[in-house]
Amino acid sequence: MKIVIVGDGKVGFALAEQLAHEDHDVTVIDNNIMVLEESLDALDVMVVNGNGASLEIQRQADVQNSDLIIAATSSDEVNLLCCVLAKKLGCKNAISRVRNPDYTEQIEFMKEELGLAMTVNPERTAAKEIYRILQFPSFLRRDAFSRGRVEIVEFVVDEDSILVGKSLIELPKLIGMKILVCAVDRDGEVVIPNGRFVLEKGDKINVTAPSSELVKLTKKLGIKAPRVKSVIIIGGSRIARYLTEELVKSGISVKIIDNDREKCVELAQQLPGAVIVNADGTKQDVLIAEGLRQTDAVVTLMNMDEENLIVSMFANSIGVPKTVTKVNRTEYYPLFDDLGIGSVVCPKNLTANGIIRYVRAMQNTSGGTVHTLHRIVDGRAEALEFTAAAGTKYLDMPLSSYKLKKNMLISCILRRGQIIIPSGSDKIMLGDSVVVVTTSDAGVSDLNEIFEEGTK
Repeated sequence: MKIVIVGDGKVGFALAEQLAHEDHDVTVIDNNIMVLEESLDALDVMVVNGNGASLEIQRQADVQNSDLIIAATSSDEVNLLCCVLAKKLGCKNAISRVRNPDYTEQIEFMKEELGLAMTVNPERTAAKEIYRILQFPSFLRRDAFSRGRVEIVEFVVDEDSILVGKSLIELPKLIGMKILVCAVDRDGEVVIPNGRFVLEKGDKINVTAPSSELVKLTKKLGIKAPRVKSVIIIGGSRIARYLTEELVKSGISVKIIDNDREKCVELAQQLPGAVIVNADGTKQDVLIAEGLRQTDAVVTLMNMDEENLIVSMFANSIGVPKTVTKVNRTEYYPLFDDLGIGSVVCPKNLTANGIIRYVRAMQNTSGGTVHTLHRIVDGRAEALEFTAAAGTKYLDMPLSSYKLKKNMLISCILRRGQIIIPSGSDKIMLGDSVVVVTTSDAGVSDLNEIFEEGTK
């Protein structure tokens, strides 16, 4: 596909990197020649230097013959103008990043009028992700499928866990419920396991289970999951505002610490249900004075990754039950496991994942469209949800009768509200939602791509 990205910032670069990796024809527009040169050196993309909202620049980028434009500059207004102009030129689809909370409702109202395929808001998406994590603090992350009825949850196998030394085929009998371990991170290596795989201490595992069974799962595994009643947020960003609104509605006590006085005044007006403190949240004495030892969770949302990491490490060292750390530089993911920073959230990656899902759905032929895409195991594996279509291979045939490609796993089947954790005797039927887990380099966009050729 021919795709134009306007804006070569964090989100724009992440998108260009992934889309180029998946062999799309990518052109990046930005008015900063230096960042374009960096992208040109690092990625297999074309670049155009200039204002993406300019008719001349869009024509230089061949927007008129493109399948998709993604406007991801720092300005909502410029993004919307880019998309409107691109649609007028003949671009088939347009996606705009819209960050200002004041625009959310009216953009949804005007989406069709503006010709937008979708809008993305990294801050709101990150806030929703953090809120979900705080609902079950024992999990490092949670990813939902089929409108929230099924989830893939991630946690570490502790040395005293009943899972240590057990093969995956033993788990249903061991814990008295049907679950499926769909991906394992062992010593930095991603494994898409089979039933003979034996779990070890320190494994970071991703488990597929019905959302309604998560409480039961934590009890069966002996995982302590105290309810979060109080949260301290360091950094008064847009994410903090969105997150606080959700937490306060749930009856959770929230305190935001930020060293910008004007921002604190603004937040106090916007968030009357929260306590706003004007102070330096990177100082240990400030954090202790504001009740860090007594809080249930700390969320670090400052602009600098280093500050977020240090504060989360400190919170963990003094026994705060749950920490959530915002990180933008994902190249350091492999180092995070040993730092004691709890759950890690990356807004640019969350946004990119949503757009990649849309792009893969556009590519679909007849084998089942991608509806949901989540990157798991620090982005090194993917969980994708498809709907089985008339053109999907091997419908109504037992899973044991055909072969999947290497590193492919059918994690869950959903049929008319019924959740099926699959075994060899189960089948994929027309209209089923099918959750597939694979390594991130597979780039699956069609359900038929998971099957080995020539199998029955």
